[in-house]
Amino acid sequence: MMAASLLRRDKKSTAAHLKADLKRTDNSSGLRQLQELLDSVLHPERGSEPEALEWCKWLLAGGDGFDEFCRTVRSYDNATLCGLVWTANFVAYRCRTCGISPCMSLCAECFNNGDHTGHDFNMFRSQAGGACDCGDGNVMRESGFCSRHRLKTGENVPLVPRDLLLMSEMVLPRFIITIIQYLRDGYTEPGEDSAADRDLQKVLQQLDLHISFLEELTKMGGAMRTVLTKILTNQQTFKELSMGECRSYEKYLSALKSSGLVSVEEKGAGAGATDTPAGAGALKVRVKLKAVHVFVWQEDQDGLQGVGQRKRVKLSSSTKDPSIMDTLKHKCFLEELLFWTIKYEFPQKMVTFLLNMLPDQDYKITFTKTFVQHYAFIMKTLMKSHESDTMSNRIVHISVQLFSNEELARHVTEECQLLDIMVTVLLYMMESCLIKSELQDEENNHHVVVNCGEALLKNNTYWPLVSDFINILSHQSVAKRFLEDQSLLRLWMSFVSFFQGMNLNKRELNEHVEFESQTYYAAFAAELEACAQPMWGLLTHCKVKETHEYTKTVVRYCLETLQMWFDTIGFVDEPALNQLTFHLPLHRYYAMFLSKGVKCQGLDLDSLLPDQEMLMKIMVHPLQIQASLSEIHSNMWVRNGLQIKGQAMTYVQSHFCNSMIDPDIYLLQVCASRLDPDYFISSVFERFKVVDLLTMASQHQNAVLDSEQERPMLEGALTFLVILSSLRVHLGMSDDEILRAEMVSQLCMNDRTHSSLLDLIPENPNPKSGVVPGSCSFEEMLSAVADFKAPVFEPGGSMQQGMYTPKGDAPYSERHTAFLSGVHTGNPWPPYKERTALHPCYKGLVRLLHCKTLHIVIFTLLYKIWMDHQNMSEHVLCMVLYLIELGLDNQVQDDKVEEVSFEHCHDSWFPGTSLLSNLHHVINFVRVRVPETAPEVERKRERERERETPASTSSESSTFGQVSQTLSGAQVFSLVAERRRKFQEIINRSNHEASQAVRPKSSSSRLLPPGSPPQLVTEILEIGESMLSLLVKLHQKLSGKQNSLSLSWLAEVDPAHHAHGDGLTAIERILAKAAARSRHSKRCLQEICGKVCPPIPPKKNSPGDKKSMDKEERRQRARERQQKLLAEFASRQKSFMETAMDVESPETDAVMEMGSAEPLDSEVLYDCVICGQSGPSTEDRPTGLVVLLQASSVLGHRCRSDTPKRLPTTDEEHIYPEDTCGAAHDVRLSLMQRYFKDSSCLQSVSIGWDGGVYVQTCGHTLHIDCHKSYMESLRNDQVLQGFSVDKGEFTCPLCRQFANSVLPCRPGRGMETGAWHAPSNKSMSTLVREVEDLQEQLGIFPVSAESNLSKEMESVIKDIKNTTQKKYMDYGKNPGSPDNDFLFMYSVARTNLELELVHRGGNLCSGGASAAAKRSCLNQLFHVLAMHMRLYSIDSAYNPWTRLTQSTHSRDTEYCDDERPEVPMLFRDVPSLLIIFILTMPQPLRKEHFTCVVKVLYSLQYTQALAALSVRFSPEERLAWSNTGAAKKVSSVWSPQSIEFSLQQFCLPFLRLSCLLQHHLYGDSLPGCLVEEEFSLLAGCLGLAGSAQSSAACLEWNISALDLISQWCSEVIALSDSPTQQSVSLLVQDPQWAAPRLLHLPDNYNTIFQYYHRKSCTSCGKTPKDPALCLVCGAFVCLKGHCCKQQGVCECVLHSQHCGAATGIFLLINASVIIIIRGHRFCLWGSVYLDAHGEEDRDLRRGKPLYLCEERYRVLEQQWVSHTFDHINKRWGPHYNGL
Repeated sequence: MMAASLLRRDKKSTAAHLKADLKRTDNSSGLRQLQELLDSVLHPERGSEPEALEWCKWLLAGGDGFDEFCRTVRSYDNATLCGLVWTANFVAYRCRTCGISPCMSLCAECFNNGDHTGHDFNMFRSQAGGACDCGDGNVMRESGFCSRHRLKTGENVPLVPRDLLLMSEMVLPRFIITIIQYLRDGYTEPGEDSAADRDLQKVLQQLDLHISFLEELTKMGGAMRTVLTKILTNQQTFKELSMGECRSYEKYLSALKSSGLVSVEEKGAGAGATDTPAGAGALKVRVKLKAVHVFVWQEDQDGLQGVGQRKRVKLSSSTKDPSIMDTLKHKCFLEELLFWTIKYEFPQKMVTFLLNMLPDQDYKITFTKTFVQHYAFIMKTLMKSHESDTMSNRIVHISVQLFSNEELARHVTEECQLLDIMVTVLLYMMESCLIKSELQDEENNHHVVVNCGEALLKNNTYWPLVSDFINILSHQSVAKRFLEDQSLLRLWMSFVSFFQGMNLNKRELNEHVEFESQTYYAAFAAELEACAQPMWGLLTHCKVKETHEYTKTVVRYCLETLQMWFDTIGFVDEPALNQLTFHLPLHRYYAMFLSKGVKCQGLDLDSLLPDQEMLMKIMVHPLQIQASLSEIHSNMWVRNGLQIKGQAMTYVQSHFCNSMIDPDIYLLQVCASRLDPDYFISSVFERFKVVDLLTMASQHQNAVLDSEQERPMLEGALTFLVILSSLRVHLGMSDDEILRAEMVSQLCMNDRTHSSLLDLIPENPNPKSGVVPGSCSFEEMLSAVADFKAPVFEPGGSMQQGMYTPKGDAPYSERHTAFLSGVHTGNPWPPYKERTALHPCYKGLVRLLHCKTLHIVIFTLLYKIWMDHQNMSEHVLCMVLYLIELGLDNQVQDDKVEEVSFEHCHDSWFPGTSLLSNLHHVINFVRVRVPETAPEVERKRERERERETPASTSSESSTFGQVSQTLSGAQVFSLVAERRRKFQEIINRSNHEASQAVRPKSSSSRLLPPGSPPQLVTEILEIGESMLSLLVKLHQKLSGKQNSLSLSWLAEVDPAHHAHGDGLTAIERILAKAAARSRHSKRCLQEICGKVCPPIPPKKNSPGDKKSMDKEERRQRARERQQKLLAEFASRQKSFMETAMDVESPETDAVMEMGSAEPLDSEVLYDCVICGQSGPSTEDRPTGLVVLLQASSVLGHRCRSDTPKRLPTTDEEHIYPEDTCGAAHDVRLSLMQRYFKDSSCLQSVSIGWDGGVYVQTCGHTLHIDCHKSYMESLRNDQVLQGFSVDKGEFTCPLCRQFANSVLPCRPGRGMETGAWHAPSNKSMSTLVREVEDLQEQLGIFPVSAESNLSKEMESVIKDIKNTTQKKYMDYGKNPGSPDNDFLFMYSVARTNLELELVHRGGNLCSGGASAAAKRSCLNQLFHVLAMHMRLYSIDSAYNPWTRLTQSTHSRDTEYCDDERPEVPMLFRDVPSLLIIFILTMPQPLRKEHFTCVVKVLYSLQYTQALAALSVRFSPEERLAWSNTGAAKKVSSVWSPQSIEFSLQQFCLPFLRLSCLLQHHLYGDSLPGCLVEEEFSLLAGCLGLAGSAQSSAACLEWNISALDLISQWCSEVIALSDSPTQQSVSLLVQDPQWAAPRLLHLPDNYNTIFQYYHRKSCTSCGKTPKDPALCLVCGAFVCLKGHCCKQQGVCECVLHSQHCGAATGIFLLINASVIIIIRGHRFCLWGSVYLDAHGEEDRDLRRGKPLYLCEERYRVLEQQWVSHTFDHINKRWGPHYNGL
């Protein structure tokens, strides 16, 4: 009842009354009243009305205004952290110099108020959201705090008065429970249908205001947050309020149940484990996990969801602990709020509210614990979610704030078992998508792996959890805890083993695979993120000796898990055929911890290695990957589709190689250094399937490879051995050396930009370090190995970026050309760098190079290359020679007793294992198995006729498939002996041994099937060579000389001489080294070289081989020819482009014949670029110039001042458009139209300053009929580029320049020659009369109206009119009238003249033909316009000529009263009059008449100049001048000199235009001059006076000057009705304008970005998603924004039409690039802002500071002024009005 009465009163007094009651000591009645009021206000049935919120606001404020209350509370804010929370797409900053945690981020305000000069920072667009860390010393260094948070503000804030927040403490708990009730009541389980999802969205919408209100409260600062924290974490209030609501409490319990969670009370009843604290639960989990995981799998019933899906597997092991996975108990509001936040899939508002509270320390700790407690539940919800992407982002938004803080992470790890929870949850997650592994032995394989096709992996759903795990492992204290906890490590290893062998590829042998699965993306991402990154995180903490125990533990568990893995997949000794997996994370963990242990902690390698047998097993799979890489490149996997190549490329790609191929190669190096070298080498050749190839016979059979695959596989095997023995990444190179090597190799392939280098160099894979490896920074190393090439600007070319190029003096300049110096003929071979010394632990690796098996292979290959056997290549030789050289450079210092005794029993090839001594060992005979048809058999038969076979032989054979078939009583050897014996048995078999050889199981499949190729027979080849003699013979073969190595050469050898070059140099280098290192070798060499008798050239074994070699050579030659042709073509093309397309350079162009200054008497001939014929332009078959018509507002944007306007970057700055040329002319015309006759006004000014039509040509001509058929063919051509044929657009058929019309050339001579040019001596008055007569003759145009020519001229006029918009043509009172048309036509001529002047730099001082003149076609344009103007005649009564040349006083009375007067002569625009006269007189015009017109008009111009000047005088000055004719007073501002100067300046624009016109009409040349002399020079050219210095001396009058001038003045005086002010403004017209400029931009891009990226749009008031700026006028527009669309046209396109007559230049704020809109097309121009390395940063992806590049901006401005966007930018596309 009482509540009802309270509700009726006004809120303010009620609140004040209640507050007063509650302040009393006995406040029970106040409390009761308040509770009742709140019961009715916040009643769940009432819905979330704004009314309830209003009540809460008044109550909190306790009678004051709410805003006032907010301000008061803020004044008590004691927070020292910024804590500003942002959502996705917010722009924030990260400074690596100031950050302690790599996740550190700052809001723009804190960043700009801190001092980060010279720091390594970048701007980034937040993906998941974040919060500002300013003020948090755990995350960043204090030096980086902003000025506001640097002061510990909390210390001097007064204490909060108790009664200020009294009401808040009472009201807010009720408010929060209301929210919770809504969440409880509104929740329905989301099923398959989306209706439930919609319901949830509805509930959230209803709560929107409530949650926003909470958010508002958190922003009041520390005082209010403290109150909220108390309420949210108070368990008592929660109990009272939460349990009280029966109905909603029931819903809450059922929601818990449906989530598969049990609240602890229920569980207690069933399991007897009443309220176990979290710790006890966690202990329980430990006990369970100690049991070794024997993963037993059962088929999952619902596993077969889709056809073709693999069966899922469920584990019955006890990894899932109920206390982690299934229990939740809520003790306070915060916990239940988080529960609902998760249930509703993290609504953005809730997340922001929870995060806004974080600056409160107590809250932060409680919230983190709550978050950890709900961790498993979060994961379950995430896995079910439809919107897992959004949800992932929001989870990380929260977790990154909590776990980046080491203090907090450690606290939660200790108190809440964070690590156990994380690992268990990850395991649980992956267990949901396991399948049976099919690696190795499909039937007996018990291993399970993740299924990469599942959504969980494909969509990276695991990403937030893994990211949190990596984040907490970056803290040393947490990582140590993890490494110390053995059961956790075991769990983690079992997690990693789920990825071991995933995404298995099986080689398709018959059909091409139907469906190429793309699961490999998921597999590589999963291994990198879930396995490798945590591994790198752990490795960063294993860098020092103190932590070596951790390394040992990890290595032990890796080996244990690997052993289990080998057992579960049923692995014995041979890998299964045709299977390949790139994923061996367990191997890589083992490898990386080994490497770190040896490199950083000084551990002994042997103490970490398992026994030999295990090593052999470990080496199998990584070796299998290396061999498969070769197979993939040899196209053996081609039937598996492109994706297999994708896998091979990803495996070695720069972002993956550190975690994939590098550890694999290292592991193989470790195995090679510890296993028997013969065993290892034979395994390699066997894996690469090239054992059969290693026979001395000229023919062999290979059971597993096609012959075209043999060569690449052999090259692959040899290259692998070279890499194995020379790569030092983990065997002794320091981080700096690795970085240097990577950089050099990248730069040697290509010059690189800074960002691509950063991207291509494998980063330090620990994702949290944010640094590239090495103590020496990336920048220092870069400056040591490379030079910076600043961006170059090719006019008309593409924009270059800043590049780094290798230093020229670098000792390793690996660009081959550097060391060729033109001596060698062959192709250069890659030079090899000096290798770093091996770490002592790995010395065993050298034994690979000194084992007999390898020497036999080398010998065989040298022999085969020398004998030209098939499938040998230069690459094979290169690798073989390099292996020999490596062996010579790395000698083994071992006692060889054991070796010899073992080898004793063999009928062996070589006596020992040292390469040096084996080099000169001669091998006489070899036994080989060859097909019966082989040439060797033939030769043997011949030989047998002559003599007996020799007795002692070395023997060799090929393939396991052809081992003799008596393999019964076999005895079992150990694995080593078996492999070694097997290999030697092939290569080194004597008959009695073969009978006892052991036949391995796996090769049984390779028995030759019956009906196979010809039977094999054993033959004995006579060789009689040593490796040295083969090398010498190869040298002779390569050089093509018989005695290429003389004895004298040997005498003076020096290995250092032959550093680089081709194969010859390599052989010489090896021989030199051998001779230098062993006297015996030197002696043998001398003997070999001494036998200079020419060796018998080896017989070509079979015509087939010869053919194949020839074929290779022929291919090579063909390739060279093709290269040569291409190069020649390119150079021709380049020279053509230079002549035809040179847009910038002012060289004269041969095509512009019609513009040449020579007086031509004959008709001008034109070449048609389509049909190639040459001839004159005739009326029937006119020729035309290819032209581009475009509307232009460049002239209209000119200003008076030379300095460009600045782009505003603060609210105070503005740009005023009123002072532009276009605006000034508009004002002038509208002013005239107010007082004068319209038709007269339209002849007194020019339009076309804005939207004028500019005509330019490339200078090529074509027949108009040819052009029409060309357009027809373009129209039928479907593949259209960026232009529209329907709009008449095309590209010039010759130079491909963009064009859209053809301007007809008039028949007849080029220039007015002969009589037209002759100087005249007629008097001025005669000429004036003649001109008048000419004007009276109505246009007699020498072209008949019906001819093709006149039709074409009309169509061009139509094109010209269609080029610009209607509004730029209709300035008259009645649109479409002839007067309007007349004005538009002569203005086109004016626009083109004015623009040419602008292109010449605004004056004619430079003289000559400018670049613009080259593109100008004014002569032709004038004739077309003149013909059109014939249609109009000027009424003789109003002809201005009479008013210019005669004194007429009688006309004044003729005006009717209502008719407006004509425009006085002094107000008229003189250049416009000139153009009108010239265009309306019969063409061609004699030069004397032209000069006459100019003289008469100059008088008018001069009089106008005087009038304009005198208006500017002060009354005293005017008096002084009128009295004396010259100022006697010294005080006067105006001296005669300054007046003369002003008059000249006033008349100059007219003289320039006249001169230019004369140049185009009569071909007069334009001499250059100094700026000071320009006036007199132009006056001379125009024939105004001899060489007069003063402006007055140029005047020539045909009647009394006084009469004329007074007549002109009286016209002005007669205007009684117009206000003087306006008359004066019309009189003072200043014809001078500065050159057009784009806006002046600030140097630093950040200035623009910060001001504009959040600025609201002027038309719609919203912040645009893609804001853009017009660089011409500074307008701020929405790109692609639908909000500002008008009639389906977006704002940028609209603005380009309004501001630039369809040309717009926009800077996209969020991308830093410039976009050009031209008509219906647009293109991306590039950026004028570059970073410190001269690179663009499109879309601000890197976020580095950007600075204005003046040169680029100049180029942009130049293209705008010269209208060359269409020609220079090539990538245009239609914008469909959508920009």
